Amino acid sequence: MERAWNTLRLAVEEGVGYLTLDNGGRFNTLHSACIVELKAALVLCEADPEVVCIVLSGGEGESFAVGANIAEMKDFSSLDSLSFSELGQSLFEQMEEATKPIIGALNGITMGGGCDLALSCDMRLASDRLKIAHPGAKLGIITGFCGTQKLPRLVGRASALEVFMTSDAYGAEEALRMGLVDRVFAHETFWGEVKKIARRIATMHPAALSYGKKLINASADIDLKNGQIMELGAFSTLFSSGDARKRATDFFARE
Repeated sequence: MERAWNTLRLAVEEGVGYLTLDNGGRFNTLHSACIVELKAALVLCEADPEVVCIVLSGGEGESFAVGANIAEMKDFSSLDSLSFSELGQSLFEQMEEATKPIIGALNGITMGGGCDLALSCDMRLASDRLKIAHPGAKLGIITGFCGTQKLPRLVGRASALEVFMTSDAYGAEEALRMGLVDRVFAHETFWGEVKKIARRIATMHPAALSYGKKLINASADIDLKNGQIMELGAFSTLFSSGDARKRATDFFARE
């Protein structure tokens, strides 16, 4: 896990890989170098048997993540824009296909591409200082990181249209009401609550977490009958492992 990073920090503690964005400025921008390092860090977390769960955050800073670096993009050609968009989408696809749960700890400002980054996490925990938005229409652009496809799947078509068309920034309680985030905590207790949830998930059986994530994600794209068949296969595979059988036996013995 030891490596020099320029845009993030990576640490492992009690089964949790803490992946903290740190661009060195006021906001964490998702420029190309940051996306490349995020992809590399996720590969390391996936390969490390000590990591059961991943927390992605902006640390103690003002932002979780904001969109692309405008200074980087201002001279983009159409081909450059396409390549950058594909790079971002490859990161978010990598996150969704990761075998380990990824918690987005939204500590503050979450805008544009940062909103897309949050959408690709399996769980979104928010500080009450959250400000989340997709301001592309205000800037004369739209997201190229798949937000137009993921947001309506999460919050519904009407809310997704509102988010994109108004470019409004939503606070934590509004985001919770819309389904953009799963839990909201006071900023003073936020990190303690995030770590508590992450540590709890890290005590679960890694293979069960992996199968559950894959099956739940697949449920949006396949019919119920095929989903049931996939679940049968995963259930029988997991239960045939000695570790899973022991965990189940121990659990029922305590009840």
